[in-house]
This record gives sequence, structure tokens and C-alpha cells, in this order.
Amino acid sequence: MADPAIHRIYHYSGCGTCRKALAWIRERQTPFEAIDITTSPPSLDLLSEAHRQLGGLGRLFNTSGQSYRALGAASVKAMDTATALAALAADGRLIKRPFLVTASGHIVTGFRPEEWEELLG
Repeated sequence: MADPAIHRIYHYSGCGTCRKALAWIRERQTPFEAIDITTSPPSLDLLSEAHRQLGGLGRLFNTSGQSYRALGAASVKAMDTATALAALAADGRLIKRPFLVTASGHIVTGFRPEEWEELLG
């Protein structure tokens, strides 16, 4: 069970952006838990909360990934919210990464240092 008092970063080791994000947070000596998004994707409940916080599905899908291309943009666009969230929960490679859950419960996708700095200090 994840410690809710520390930040959780869902990442993929083959992702350069994820490596940059992990290096950034390590440099700041900020406690975090690194979770492999391909073997332990965020739960459906967590993805539902991300959908709420981010204002839609747009920032949840990794549109440049192989899983997304295999599904096809038209198929993803045709999905209702419940189906899209279920697809994301079933295949972590579909999720935009890194997927950060702060200790206070804020969720962001992707790595934009200025956004992370604002959230994590």
C-alpha cells in the first residue's frame, strides 16, 4: 500500500521524460515513490479523479505511444468516458507519463518543471 504522505510518480523506465522527472525530483531530495506504470498502472478510481482534476481525457492519453497508435485516434475519440478510463486502467502504456500524484492529492501528467516546482516547491 502506498504511503499517502509522499508523492507517487508513475513512470516507465524507457521514457526519457520520465527519467528527467525522476532526476529532477531526486535533485531536490523530495521523498517520492516510483511506480512502474506498465506493471502497476493507476487504479480506475485514481484515473477518475485525474479526469476530474484535469478537466477531461485530453491530458490522460499518451498520444505518441504504441498502445495509443494501435487503438487508433478515432477509436479513442469514439470512447465514452467510462470506456476510456477502463482502457487506461488496463494498459498503463496508454497513460501520459510521468503521472504524478502529490502527497496532497493533486494530479498532473507529463513533466513541466515549472508546474512541478509550483506543486512540490
